[in-house]
Amino acid sequence: MKNSFVIEYLNENEFRKKERSVKKYNMLAYKKLAFDFYPSFRDGNFKGVVTSRNTKDGITKYELKLPTDRMFAKVHGDVVLHYTVYENQKLVMLDTLTPEDILDEGHQKELATYKGVMVSKSHSERDMFKINLLNMLDK
Repeated sequence: MKNSFVIEYLNENEFRKKERSVKKYNMLAYKKLAFDFYPSFRDGNFKGVVTSRNTKDGITKYELKLPTDRMFAKVHGDVVLHYTVYENQKLVMLDTLTPEDILDEGHQKELATYKGVMVSKSHSERDMFKINLLNMLDK
């Protein structure tokens, strides 16, 4: 426990909103995040792609792709956790979850689904067009 990392938030309120939206609309991603990735971060096992590294200060930024439905990923993009590790302070700073627009909107109001994929209320026609186009390409 002495060598474990502490998990903090860049903006806890905004991050928790996005995290609850992931929990509501993509349970598999949330389960992997809560039960696999957070405990491994505390143990010092960092997963994902390194986006930048500052060896002098011991700061490394990561992007971790969470498991998502194939159609959701094609319409809205992959669900990605962005986090920063401060190795000297034994700190993991959770920055944000993307795609931010659909996750923020999913937190604010109930989203409808079309053919099993979440549809944004602000640009539902565009999302439904993408879903129909992807279904036609699969046939």
